[in-house]
Amino acid sequence: MADSKLSGPWSLSDVELFLHQALIPVRLSAISPSGWPTVVSLWFIYEDGALKCASKPSARITELLRENPKCGFEIAGETPPYHGVRGQGLATLDHKLGPNLLPRLIDRYIGPDITPFRRWLLIGQDEEVGIMIRPTRLMSWDYRKRMQL
Repeated sequence: MADSKLSGPWSLSDVELFLHQALIPVRLSAISPSGWPTVVSLWFIYEDGALKCASKPSARITELLRENPKCGFEIAGETPPYHGVRGQGLATLDHKLGPNLLPRLIDRYIGPDITPFRRWLLIGQDEEVGIMIRPTRLMSWDYRKRMQL
């Protein structure tokens, strides 16, 4: 991520710390062939300077990123005080990454317990496609001090 353009109040280390700790899905935007954006929310892990997600090969977001790897993203909570990270990047699809990434995403967001929901999420695990987003631009914002009452 060192090559990406950075703006906002946070340093790169602040941004990376936030991305490591945030348990908020990434809102990922891709451009459809008609030119209109499509936005989805996906679980992510931040490592090696990239946001890593998983989805089915037939999912609309996967199809769109296969056609055009340019994407936008945002990781931010929905309640005050508002703070987060948004940016633009290039997505790479990796069929080898998906099957191993999916259980890690489940562990991160819902925990390691073996539950019916976990088993359901893992159906078709071997078909999952990894989505790796390398940011080219990053912007942070933080209104926590301003919004203190």
